[in-house]
Amino acid sequence: MRPFARSAIVIVAAAISASCTLEPPVAPAPDVENTTFASGLGVDLTKMTKTASGLYYQDLVAGSGVAAASGNHVTVHYTGFLSNGTTFDTSIGKTPFGFTIGASQVIKGWDEGMVGARVGGTRRLVIPASLGYGPVQNGAIPASSVLIFNIQLISIP
Repeated sequence: MRPFARSAIVIVAAAISASCTLEPPVAPAPDVENTTFASGLGVDLTKMTKTASGLYYQDLVAGSGVAAASGNHVTVHYTGFLSNGTTFDTSIGKTPFGFTIGASQVIKGWDEGMVGARVGGTRRLVIPASLGYGPVQNGAIPASSVLIFNIQLISIP
């Protein structure tokens, strides 16, 4: 075999080997219905509304102001929890957070779950991984996590 042919075979073999690298397995996303929630969270799925996408929501405090709609810029205070009760983020004690519903500025669960919330109210969202961060770890949030948020709608300017 000619030296050139041997080199070509080695290069092709290396390329094939590199393309066959196995990715580490990703844990399947837990089903919200089969998730165990820390008792301190007060999550009771039977008292919540489930959407077609698998999102659960419940108004903890009914607001009396304007209802939020897709395209509205809203200002909120929020606290996010993992199902084991760990708080991973909050705006409480900080500047309120603003975003436009439906503009993909936040996770899909927020864009969907805040529609219909009323100013002055507090809504709880239980978000499946598919509407959160999916199979990707995001800071303190493990991959494929069910997320729980308590969100107070402060204003719709």
